[in-house]
Parts: sequence; C-alpha cells; structure tokens
Amino acid sequence: GSFARREATRLLTERQWRKQKGDTRRGHGQRHHHSRYIVTKLGEDWIFLVLLGLTMALVSWSMDYASAKSLQAYKWMHGELTGNVPIQYLAWVIYPIVLVMFASFFCNLVSPQAIGSGIPELKTILRGVVLKEYLTLKAFVAKVIGLTAGLGSGMPVGKEGPFVHIASICAAVLSRFMSIFSGVYEIRAHNQDLLVCACAVGVATCFAAPVGGVLFSIEVTSTYFAVRNYWRGYFAATFSAFIFRVLSVWNKDAVTITALFRTNFRMDFPFDLQELPAFAFIGISCGFLGAFFVYLNRQVVLVMRRQTILTRFLTKHRLIYPGAVTLVIATLTFPPGFGQFMAGELMPRECINSLFDNFTWTKLSATAPPPGLGRSSAWLHPDVSVFLILLLFFIMKFWMSAVSTTMPIPSGAFMPVFILGAAFGRLVGEIMASLFPNGILFDGIVYRILPGGYAVIGAAALTGAVTHTVSTAVICFELTGQISHILPMMVAVILANMVAQGLQPSLYDSIIQVKKLPYLPELSLGHISKYNIFVEDMMVRKVIFLSSQSTYRELGYLLDSTSLKTIPLVDSKESMILLGSIERTELQAISDWWLSAERRVFEKGQGSSDQGWESFTLLDEEGGETSPVQQEPNGPLPSPKPVGPSPNHSTSGDMTSNYVNHTLCLLIGKMQIKAWEEEELDKPISMDEIRIDPSPFQLVERTSLHKTHTLFSLLGLSHAYVTSIGKLVGVVALKEVRACITFVLLFSLRLSVAASLSLPSYLCPSISVPLTPPLYLYLYI
Repeated sequence: GSFARREATRLLTERQWRKQKGDTRRGHGQRHHHSRYIVTKLGEDWIFLVLLGLTMALVSWSMDYASAKSLQAYKWMHGELTGNVPIQYLAWVIYPIVLVMFASFFCNLVSPQAIGSGIPELKTILRGVVLKEYLTLKAFVAKVIGLTAGLGSGMPVGKEGPFVHIASICAAVLSRFMSIFSGVYEIRAHNQDLLVCACAVGVATCFAAPVGGVLFSIEVTSTYFAVRNYWRGYFAATFSAFIFRVLSVWNKDAVTITALFRTNFRMDFPFDLQELPAFAFIGISCGFLGAFFVYLNRQVVLVMRRQTILTRFLTKHRLIYPGAVTLVIATLTFPPGFGQFMAGELMPRECINSLFDNFTWTKLSATAPPPGLGRSSAWLHPDVSVFLILLLFFIMKFWMSAVSTTMPIPSGAFMPVFILGAAFGRLVGEIMASLFPNGILFDGIVYRILPGGYAVIGAAALTGAVTHTVSTAVICFELTGQISHILPMMVAVILANMVAQGLQPSLYDSIIQVKKLPYLPELSLGHISKYNIFVEDMMVRKVIFLSSQSTYRELGYLLDSTSLKTIPLVDSKESMILLGSIERTELQAISDWWLSAERRVFEKGQGSSDQGWESFTLLDEEGGETSPVQQEPNGPLPSPKPVGPSPNHSTSGDMTSNYVNHTLCLLIGKMQIKAWEEEELDKPISMDEIRIDPSPFQLVERTSLHKTHTLFSLLGLSHAYVTSIGKLVGVVALKEVRACITFVLLFSLRLSVAASLSLPSYLCPSISVPLTPPLYLYLYI
C-alpha cells in the first residue's frame, strides 16, 4: 500500500509539473511538437508491417532466384554429360552432397538454432517461453544461406517452416530497431502479437497466399488468437505476397500477377457428385498416411538420439549423416538408373506443375506424347505403367521426405508432403480415369475425369493431416488460382484431419515432444476430469519467498539455493499476505551491491573521519591487496646504496618489523571487513531500492484444471501464485500443469482400458508412460 501511494504521488507530481511546463512553453514548442509527432508516426504498426512485408518479399524472391539458378545449373550439368553414365552419376550425386554438407556446416558454425523447421520453437516462444538465440541476426543469416543451399540441392526439403522462422527473426530485429521511435516495441506482449503476424507473412511470401497464410499461422502457432491481430496479419501478408509476385513479373518469370501453380480446370461442372466417394477415400487415406509420416519421422529422430556407437560417431562427425542421406537419395533418383521409374529427373516445382496438369496420362502413349505435355513426359515410360511409376514415386519419396527432414540443415516438411499428397491424389485420379474412360454419365451429360483435380485435393488433404490444419485447402485455392474443387477439397481435408488427430499429434507437436520443449499440450474435449481437478491438487505448497523483514543473509542463501527467476514477496512469515513479486536479477543486483567494496568505502567515508582499517590497506573482492600509492619525487632518482652486512643487523630487523606490521595490518583489515559484512548481512533488505511487481498473477485454490489451462494458454504464463484470502499458500508453474494434463490423459486411458476389459479401475495396472494410439488399440482389442 505504501509503495502504491508513493508511486501515485510521484506520477501526480510529474503530471502537474508537465502541465505547468506546457502552459509556460506552449508558444515555443511547436517545432518540438512536430518532430515528436513525426517520430510517433514512424513508430506506428503499419510502417512496421510495410517494412516487414517488403523485407520478407525481397528475401523470399532472392532465395527462390538463387535456388532456381542452382537447380538450373544442376540440370544443365546432368544434360551436358549425357552419354557418359559414370561421370553423369558422379555429377548428379556430388552436387547435392556439397550443397547439403555446406548448409549443415554453415549452420553448425554460425547458429545451430537455424537447424530444422523453426515452427515448433516458435510455438514455444509464442507460448511465453524464452528460447535463447532463436530470434537473433546470426540465426537469420544461417537460416537464409542454409535454406537456399538446401533448396538448390534438389533434396526433398521444404521452405515454408524455415521461412516462418526467418520472418519471425526479421520481426524481432525490426522491433528492436523501431523501439527508437516508439517504446511500445519494447513491450513483450506487443512483440508477441507481431510474431503472429510474422508467421502469416512467412507463409504468404512462400506461396503468394495471404489468406491461407493468415489462417495457417492462426492454426499452427496460436492456441488463442487475438482479433486485434487480424488487420496486422492480413495487411502484412497481402503486401508481402503482392511484392513477391511483382518481383517475379519484373524478372520476367511470369507475364502478370498470377497464382504460383496456376491450373486450368474447367469451371462448368469440374466434378460430379458421384466422384465424392473417391474424394472421401482420398481424405481418409491421407489421414492414415499423414499419421504414419509423423510416426516415421519421429522414429527416425529417436533412433538417431539413442546412445549407440553409430550415433555417437555421427554426433562427433556431424557432416557424415547429411552426406550419407543425400548420397542414398541422389543415387535412387538418378534418372538413367532407378530414377527413370519414379520421375527422378523432376525437381520439386516441376513435380507440382506436372501433377496438376490437365492431361490424363493413362490415355497417352509414351512413344508419341502430345506436344504440350512438357515436363509431364517424365511420368511416361515405354515399359512401365503410369500407375506403377506413381506408386513407386509415392513410396520412395515418402520415406525420403521423412528422413531428409531430420538432416541438420534448415528444412521444412510442408512442400515434400504437398508433393506426396499430389502424387497420391493423381494416382487415385488416374485409377478413376481408367475405370471410367468415357467419363461419368449424369442427366444425359458425360463428365470427364480430371486427375489433376484429384492431385490438388490429395495435396491439401495430406498436408492438412500432417500439420493438423484446415487452412491448407485455402492455400491450395490460392496456389492454383481456382476454387472449382472447393467442396470435395474441404470434405477431404476435414476427413484427413479427423483420422490423423485420432492417431498422432501434428508434425510440429511431435517435434516439440521429441525435443522436450516446455510447451503446454492441449486438453481433449471428452475428459471430465479437467473440471474435477483443482489447483490445490497440483500446486507446490513449499513456496520459497521473501518477507519485508528478510535480511540480506537470507537473501544470499535464497539466491544460492534456488534458480527461480521470480520470487514472491509477502508481508511477514506469520501473515503470508502476498504483496508482489521481485525478479531474480533485481535481487542479485541489490545483493552484490550491498557487500561491494565501493559501498564499503562509501559507508566508511560517510560514517567517520577517523583513520580506520581503510587507511592501512584496500582489499578488493578477491582478497587481494592494494598498497597505498606513493608519490615519486621530481628529478633524477638517487643512486641505490650498496647493500652490505651491518654489524648490528639493524636493516634485517627493520625488514622483519615492517613485514610483521604489514601482515598485522592486513589481518586486522580482513577481520574488520568480515565483521562489517556480518553486520551488514543481518540488516533487513531495503525494499525501497527494488522494483516490485505489485500485481503478479494469482489463482485461488479451487480453480479447475480447465480454467488454469485456459489462462496459461491465453496469457502465456510461466507460473501463477495460489492465494487464499490474500495469503500465499502455493505456486503452480508450467511444469505442474503439464504433468497434471499428462496424468489426466493417462488416467482416462487407464479407465478406458479397464472398461473395455470389463475390469474395475483399481484392477487395471497403472500406466506410467505415454501410450501411442496403436498400443491403445492393441489394449482395447
């Protein structure tokens, strides 16, 4: 209360002083007012969003340009060496190995935080957890250069996840720059809002899909999305996507601003209702395939993390694993070799364009393809069926994508999974076209099957299943520039999500679990226990605290014995009334200053003018000795007198006496310093010199787990104090909430198993480890 009164008095005094000063200088401050107005306008959000969108569009276009030139050189080198298969194979293999190993080496050297997707770490950061070095300029440089090299190698790695991380780093760096103009960019909550907008910008500049980018960022990164961020996200995403496509037109990569993978499906009756079962089959199958992809990716990571001789060797020599993976993938995709049976010569963008084309491949002849077929001719082989080529492509690329995303380079899984879904949908479409070669007759009209439409639906369904999002359908609409298949696409995406969410977590949540990041899991809707478990059941009752009567000795012991970042302050040990909380850095600073040599000298100088122990010697904090400084006489130094033996040994006696006196002074000084420190340690802490948060977040004992989870997720809390009529009775942190949620999930699973086995719950053995859905299905059967 006294602290609040002092703060209110100070603020009121400052306000009155500013008002009086403004009245006296009203006629003289116009120029200052205009400059302040300009600076304030420069700090507004729309300028920040323009800078963010422009920067990310330039970075995205530059990366696409560099990676496209790299792939062109790769294809040119392969084409020029036609006829000499051994040299052609070496060139096909060595080129991606060099780029991938360079990306891995550069990221490990500059910033290891740039490795991987970045979305799992960003979800954790948006949750309120501070991850060091993830939003720094070093990580930005490593991510951009490493991702460009990875994309230019032709390996099945994606751009979307790493680019979301790049956009977030750019937003964090811009926030530090914009804080010069406006102090709002120093506020953590405001920067969290800008990071959500950066996620939308990252997706929008990858696919030129602003609407899908905003929706995808909401689904992937935010448990609860603030409506105030809608205009920020849409404005920045639209601006960045527009600039990205304008740069393509300027570089003559496109004639005008169009979709990235534009399709030309017929708009009048693009599909028939009788095809909906096939679309539903694609959705359900993609749900199972997406769950299996996440499972396979996680198992590869877990195998590589096991402590075996091989993994220890690969950990010591970090470049061997990415080099070996690239060697295997490049060997299997070598076009004159096995790659001729799986369209191995096609690069990722060429795969998408060919899979989305309007041709029906089962009706084409490999010997005489039509002139407009283009790169799609790679899917036709004179001796192998199109179905077998598509099936081999899907199977091989499936495990290749799952393994390649585990390499220690910047890589995402969205684009590889997108291509896999397009291949699976194309396979189903070609099967449908072969089953109904003349089309589907309905109401006297024959509707021809469009396998390219099936490919678009499969791409949206599989990416939705892997990421647990529905916005992939919107991204597909914007990527293809057509909305003709909106109904079957939404049906397939929703079915794929229903299946995948029941089997596996999303790919990003799976990586969070593997890396053991402090992220709060979701509570399922069907668990009634979340309303019956309260904060008092999971809180830590033995709370470490400070009181207004605590001494510096107690403070030192507290800092040495705990690593808490925030420590509660109570009125007294008897009342335990919560007054606020204090940051550890504040307490560490006041503790260090209280026993510092500077304060000791100052206190002695202020306390008395008598010569004390400070006149004998000055001692630093390490116990070293500093002798008093003696003034040297002007003029030439006197020549040293020869030292010789004295008959009465007076010189030796003087040296011994000086040494004894000096040692005695030193001991006395140390004893007096020790006595002074002991005296100071027993004094109460001066709370007036510490910044105290008078309103830490509090919960009552009967707050349910559901409400606690909602508050922690909504506000990004790391801990909350539990009070009872103002008294501090406990504390609950993110760790306790996560443990309680895990217990609820496992206990509900135990009851389900007991019910399915017709056993009482106390007879069912307790479950102490997380069970996977396949194991749950096994127990259920």
